[in-house]
Amino acid sequence: MKKFFCSLSFFCSLKRRAGASAPLAYAPRGAGRRSAAWLAVLALISLLSAPAFAVLPDEKLADPAMEARAREISKELRCLVCQNQSIDDSNADLARDLRVLVRERLVAGDSNDQVLAYVTDRYGDFVLLRPPLKSYTLVLWAGPFAVLLIAGLGTALYLRRRRQEVEASAGIPLSDDEEARLQALLDGTAEKRGPGA
Repeated sequence: MKKFFCSLSFFCSLKRRAGASAPLAYAPRGAGRRSAAWLAVLALISLLSAPAFAVLPDEKLADPAMEARAREISKELRCLVCQNQSIDDSNADLARDLRVLVRERLVAGDSNDQVLAYVTDRYGDFVLLRPPLKSYTLVLWAGPFAVLLIAGLGTALYLRRRRQEVEASAGIPLSDDEEARLQALLDGTAEKRGPGA
């Protein structure tokens, strides 16, 4: 702890000697922006290229048609440890295992539907990126429409109530004082008055 405070006091004394506005180290003008831009470019490249390396070379099948089928199936299956990413795009170990499983089932002679059925039997419908319309997935399919319907009805009721309030207040006549103030405002002769005047 003592070492930390000694180094901290050393840097503080440098700043005091150099002046409050002088930097501790020399850096050319714009160097920070340039390095930040390069860092952003490198981060973007690494993020965009990550899915390209998801399917490793040792996972690929020798037959291009079989590999295309495997990729097609892998794009329909959800990685169970990622956030809504297909196993084709994911770098997770479980996604790699599922890709290998898909390829093994295809090599064994299964059709695309049989492979999907095999995987869903073991992991449930959650593993599918597009779950089928069944009684227990009905909420997933009808939920967004129900929310929109409820929001639309709520908005319609609010606007109807608001219109009724405006119509009800429109029938109330102004008092003599309010009419005089309104006329003065319209004529432009209104004086600035306090709130109680």
